[in-house]
Amino acid sequence: MTAKEHMKVEKELEIYFDRLFPICRSITGEGYQKSLDIISEIIPLEKIDFPSGTDCCDWTVPDEWNIRDAYIVTPEGNKIARFKDSNLHVMGYSVPVNKEISFEGLKEHLHTIEEMPKAIPYVTSYYKNNWGFCLDFNTYQNLKKGKYRVYIDSELKPGKVTIGNLVIPGESDDEILLTSFLCHPSLAINELSGPLLLSFLYKKLISNGPYRHTIRFMICPENIGTIAFLSRYGDHLKNNLKAGFVINCVGHGDEYYYKYSRRGNSLADRAAMNVLKNQLYPVNEVEFFPGGSDERQYCSPGFNLPVGLITRTMFGKYKEYHTSLDNKNLISFKVIRETIDLYFDVIKTIDENRKYYCRVQKGTPQFSKSSVPLYPSTMNASFYKKRDEKFNMLLELVNLSDGNHDLLTIAEKKGFKMLDLLETKDRLVEAGYLVEK
Repeated sequence: MTAKEHMKVEKELEIYFDRLFPICRSITGEGYQKSLDIISEIIPLEKIDFPSGTDCCDWTVPDEWNIRDAYIVTPEGNKIARFKDSNLHVMGYSVPVNKEISFEGLKEHLHTIEEMPKAIPYVTSYYKNNWGFCLDFNTYQNLKKGKYRVYIDSELKPGKVTIGNLVIPGESDDEILLTSFLCHPSLAINELSGPLLLSFLYKKLISNGPYRHTIRFMICPENIGTIAFLSRYGDHLKNNLKAGFVINCVGHGDEYYYKYSRRGNSLADRAAMNVLKNQLYPVNEVEFFPGGSDERQYCSPGFNLPVGLITRTMFGKYKEYHTSLDNKNLISFKVIRETIDLYFDVIKTIDENRKYYCRVQKGTPQFSKSSVPLYPSTMNASFYKKRDEKFNMLLELVNLSDGNHDLLTIAEKKGFKMLDLLETKDRLVEAGYLVEK
């Protein structure tokens, strides 16, 4: 892509970010549905609903939550922690409240971060009825004893958890899964960078097909949405999924993190690391651990799916994580656009990875017999000293294409980026030396 095309993508990302950021999202409710509708303008997702009370694995889909307003009135009559100023001021899933309360009683329902005095923390209580307010420590430490009025105009009622699902059919039933979550209110890196990247990655993939693999896109509320998805599609994925990635925290940072799948050497892990080790930014490798985002659901023992996590600055690794400081000032649309391209390379690596057999197994081929240019017609000492990487790829492909090594294995053994092998592989196929096994 040209610099102008890059800028166009980055501007489109920003436009959608500005529309989505102010919406009060949660794992259910009007804000989530509105956000999913906006994302569906880019990627035409099919909505799949799971009603409240539905058992999904060990979880139960909760009631739906919506909120209209909330604030605290101080003894002096000032309104603070106003929901209309920041939807992070209210603890997610707070039950309705309208009462007077002492400062001592109120303190039990206040959340703040002393070490980050200007930040409003992000706090939720999805599965246990409670209420609370979140405020910056500077405001908190100026509160005085006395009577306060707390007001939360919210509603909990039977509703649904909704996931967005889309499949691009491939030549085979083998699947690649790309998924992200959409449930955090007014967080930039840890919320919107993921679904925005996934949606624009869909645009790039759909314009560059077809593919051998079937590619599935899924957006949902974190944890409960993935559990619901797995309760319906888990057996299908166990039979068909070849590689998958949970996409989040992809809008900030000058490095990459890769969290391996529980298997540790899955096709997802190998393809991701082959691409990551052949790009410009530092790469931090993280062994699988059963915390974090939705990868812990896909990699739970009963599923043990080949799902990894590529991020730029990993969740919990930046100080603004889960606070109001994770906002537009922090996000980089250039970083998202770069990471879209990297994910595209990873998916292409998986899709193009095949085994080949060289028709000449005894001795090396006499390349000069081919009408396809493969080998220089004249050679001297200078040639042998300066053989370029393409020529080395040619020899390695011929030598290792014995029907047992796939392209990714050859690339791993010899330190190549697998995608860089494709041009030479295609010439060898055209010349009749390589056949797909």
